[in-house]
Amino acid sequence: MSFSQIAILALVQGVTEFLPISSYAHLIVTRDMMGLPEAALSFDVAVHVGTLGAVVVYYWRDICAMTVGLFRLVTGRGGPGARLFGLIVIATVPVVIAGVLVKLYVGDALESVKVIAWATVVFAVLLYLADKMCMTLRRIEHMSVGQALLIGLAQAVALIPGTSRSGITMTAARVMGFERTESVRFSLLLSVPTIAAAGVLEGLEVYESGTMQFQLDLALAATISFVAALAAIPLMVAWLRHATFTPFVIYRFALGGVLLLWVYMA
Repeated sequence: MSFSQIAILALVQGVTEFLPISSYAHLIVTRDMMGLPEAALSFDVAVHVGTLGAVVVYYWRDICAMTVGLFRLVTGRGGPGARLFGLIVIATVPVVIAGVLVKLYVGDALESVKVIAWATVVFAVLLYLADKMCMTLRRIEHMSVGQALLIGLAQAVALIPGTSRSGITMTAARVMGFERTESVRFSLLLSVPTIAAAGVLEGLEVYESGTMQFQLDLALAATISFVAALAAIPLMVAWLRHATFTPFVIYRFALGGVLLLWVYMA
């Protein structure tokens, strides 16, 4: 890919990764508009690692608290950081199991524009209902193990392309009465272990087999997605402190409508 193509795809990924609007759907549309084939797994992982860096920077206090909490846990002590770490681990288990099962028995069968289009619309409805009808009073500090597991199960549903990992986990958190900004906070922290694991595994392979130019391209993609995500996250959080998810819902309906027209009228 050219510099401009790498920059555009990384920018799209960085802006949309943590908004509840499905970054995968945006990448599919963007690639099609530029006449590009599906990007290599290494490129996808690179831009995800960039967005992971943005989460670590923005929520550095939580990351530090969990790191300290993990060491305290090893020495037989606990604390809020250790508890948050435990909740993230519990919520991560379902997507790991589901990911293995999907890879073994489903493969790429769900990766179609039709599936993405319908998922974009259906899960927009669920987000709207959850945000409008449910209470807004709980913080992560109030989260139980069972609630973390339910959010983790919701994250596993995001293996359906177009669902939006961030969107479905925020929806699940809102259903259980968590504040909007707290729903975002837990959703983004929940992305850390999955993206980190994929980044390490793929990064080693790229380092061993890729050319220097290929590695530089991936570094460029990761950097652009990092900057874009670091700009998008605080803007979303600032908006949700005083408003609702409705603009994201409307946007998802519009995107889903365009994709449905693309599928059924092409």
